[in-house]
Amino acid sequence: MNRIREIRKQLGLTQRKLASLAGCTPGAIGHYELGRRAMSITVCQKIVLIFNQLGASVSLDDVFPQHIT
Repeated sequence: MNRIREIRKQLGLTQRKLASLAGCTPGAIGHYELGRRAMSITVCQKIVLIFNQLGASVSLDDVFPQHIT
């Protein structure tokens, strides 16, 4: 699972605002947060960049942790 929702809320962003900044729809953000839709690496990088521009200090691994089984 990813941490998009957690970090988005820490930054005070709505799904609508994050979607606007990322160039996608609020519905897509909702699906990404719930893991219902796969994201391209480009979208992942864009979301991390937006979070960092807004004051979070996060990396791809912070937002999209790898699960080792």
